[in-house]
Amino acid sequence: MRFSEGFLDEIRNRLPISQVVGEHVIWDKRKSQPQKQDYWACCPFHGEKSPSFHADDRKGIYHCFGCGVTGDHFRFLTEKAGMSFPEAVEKLANMAGVPMPARDEREEKRQEARRSLYDVMELATAYFEAALAHNIGARARGYLHERGVTPQSQTRFRIGFAPDSRNGLKEHLANNGVTAQEMIDTGLVAQREGDPLTYDRFRNRVMFPIMDLRGKVIAFGGRAMSADVPAKYLNSPETELFHKRLTLYNGQMARDAARAGKPVIVVEGYLDVIAAVSAGFEGTVAPLGTALTEDHVNMLWRMSETPVLCFDGDSAGQRAAERAAGIVMPLLQPGRTVKIATLPEGLDPDDLIKAQGRVAFADVIDRARSLSDVVWSLETGGMVPETPEARAALESRLRARAQSIADASVRRHYSQAFDEKLQAFFQPSRQSRWEGRQRDSKERYGSFGATGRGRGTPRVVVSDTLRNSRLMKPGRVPEATPREAAIIVALINHPQLAESRMEALAELEFGSPAARSVLTSMLELVTRNHDITGEDLSAALGARGFGETIERMRQVLRAQGVWQSGAEIAEIDAETGLRHALALHYKSVELNRALKAAELALGDDPSEETFERLRDIQNQITTVDGTEALIEGFGSLSGRATRSF
Repeated sequence: MRFSEGFLDEIRNRLPISQVVGEHVIWDKRKSQPQKQDYWACCPFHGEKSPSFHADDRKGIYHCFGCGVTGDHFRFLTEKAGMSFPEAVEKLANMAGVPMPARDEREEKRQEARRSLYDVMELATAYFEAALAHNIGARARGYLHERGVTPQSQTRFRIGFAPDSRNGLKEHLANNGVTAQEMIDTGLVAQREGDPLTYDRFRNRVMFPIMDLRGKVIAFGGRAMSADVPAKYLNSPETELFHKRLTLYNGQMARDAARAGKPVIVVEGYLDVIAAVSAGFEGTVAPLGTALTEDHVNMLWRMSETPVLCFDGDSAGQRAAERAAGIVMPLLQPGRTVKIATLPEGLDPDDLIKAQGRVAFADVIDRARSLSDVVWSLETGGMVPETPEARAALESRLRARAQSIADASVRRHYSQAFDEKLQAFFQPSRQSRWEGRQRDSKERYGSFGATGRGRGTPRVVVSDTLRNSRLMKPGRVPEATPREAAIIVALINHPQLAESRMEALAELEFGSPAARSVLTSMLELVTRNHDITGEDLSAALGARGFGETIERMRQVLRAQGVWQSGAEIAEIDAETGLRHALALHYKSVELNRALKAAELALGDDPSEETFERLRDIQNQITTVDGTEALIEGFGSLSGRATRSF
């Protein structure tokens, strides 16, 4: 019978390879380091007197530096013990406590069909590669050249081009014996509702093949060559082969690099991965059209005990870092954690490497911070709370963070580490030294004024570099704007609305820290439980301390008469209201950016034209902030016939 990769991986993950090999060798006590899951012995495959045979439990492989043999659990038993593969699987499954799967003829047929789908994806990959090399791919080659993707990298990553043709790939596959159903099953063609005719899903796009951990193409990502398309990047849909939550771009190469001792680095996009790999960071990967998930974290830990999560230095990047911290913390295990690296603001890895070279990116990775330090910075904001209530709130938030960790040992050590930091943070001696410095400053430069601002200013206990980081935010404000409240409450009432726009919501720029915190926790909870109900989501957020904040948001909406944010409203009506609120929010953010630019321009060029531009933007902001989204013709499903927010 055939065994699924998931079943074999479960055996590998449950069973240390040292236990399998240990039945046939005697480990060298001087050279082996069990605490690091690192074992050495004389090779069982060739005679030797000094140990050159190595087994690594973290990577699940063995290798002899003398004769060159290498492999995993199953290969060891087939080559050393002379077992057949099914015999080796059965023995290891019993050792690991994994029940053997019953023979399922339907599953075996699915496996056979899946193998044919791999063949279809290989045909498509070769088609795209040929198109890129052809005259039709000249513009795509020019784009890749502009982005610094060398011909060597194009070959290495099997980059191609999808011509601007409705049926080019479809006809090529049909001519090679691929059925219409196989084209649909691989996601290579699409069709509109009510139209039986299919068409090429990818057209006029640079194509990035996505491979599984065995190097087989399972999906594609396409970058549009035209600026007027709805989506700049388009990924394959979920298929029998491709599940984006279980896939990392460049996963196979990164796994091999990790086995060679290179760091595993997580970045955002295809070109970031290609630039980093070209600069020598072969262990670089990226999620595919989704935020980092628990499945991704576990995949990363199978490659490295401490992968580095690399985020942009802007506000969106730092919000992503906070979401990632919330996802990783419950999963922490002894020896398994992450580090978080922050790029210079305005630069992604591709930009940084092109502008400043490999050394600059290496410096970013070298300066990656531990997860505990990042969480501490997020919660303290770099400032010492002055009131007992604020200190108690900080202690409560840190305790909640630690309590979210499932592993008892790691949870205990995080609690202890936070307690020690809090004790040092609130030391009276720090207050005395700070007040002394303030007195010296007043004597030297004069007081801050009659109000005595020096006494009330929170004490800064971090370096200038850390204080200026976007991770360091000031104290939390409980209120949110009505528009922010409308967006958040609609999503809490209807969590399914967040699923289809997860990435866009993750990039939202909220002015209120309270709204940002609620949104971050809400997206984290929805990511973990895709079937969560509005009632359960509201309860979970309340358990995290957001109950009063959310209730104040609801009160704001009731006072404003925002009808479709109620929990009883039909989903289609709530979605209509959400779309309008988001549209107004995006416009407001865009105008405020333009306002800042106009204010700077006015300082450099105080002309009448510049002043008029500033006044025009201010008027537009006033209009947007005072505009209700007049949504007509909806609400009947919820018993509503009148105009709303």
